[in-house]
Amino acid sequence: MGQLIAKLMGVFGNQEHKVIIVGLDNAGKTTILYQFLMNEVVHTSPTIGSNVEEIVLRKTHFLVWDIGGQEALRSTWSAYYSNTEFVILVIDSTDRDRLLTTREELYKMLAHEDMKNSMTTVEISQFLTLNAIKDHPWHIQGCCALTGEGLVALHLDIQGLAQSMNS
Repeated sequence: MGQLIAKLMGVFGNQEHKVIIVGLDNAGKTTILYQFLMNEVVHTSPTIGSNVEEIVLRKTHFLVWDIGGQEALRSTWSAYYSNTEFVILVIDSTDRDRLLTTREELYKMLAHEDMKNSMTTVEISQFLTLNAIKDHPWHIQGCCALTGEGLVALHLDIQGLAQSMNS
């Protein structure tokens, strides 16, 4: 998660960004939040409601909301969606029995009106001023992890970049 935040920080500069961490109960959301914040494992109890911490990396502020994942609390997740820029979905890979529930909750979240304002690759490229990058090869590829759309092209792009770097 640290590398992800560092990369995002490099892209978005000196601003504040809202991040939500969601997932089923006991998936590790709070542990991940405090591991990143304090670089240590904090023994936690189930989150009732939410935890919020500000993480500052090189002048970039991330307001990180860790939202409780118990079944009774999942209906409140939508209260946190407004103005959210990044969503981190935590999945306990050993919890095979509830993987279907995780998928259902993900699709509910993505169908929510506040989550439908995704940017196009053109908008992202313009915001990041990628055209100004002349001394490094770059490519932007739209994709969707849920449907697989664009992932084959992304894989081919990565392979092509790797081959050109090795030539």
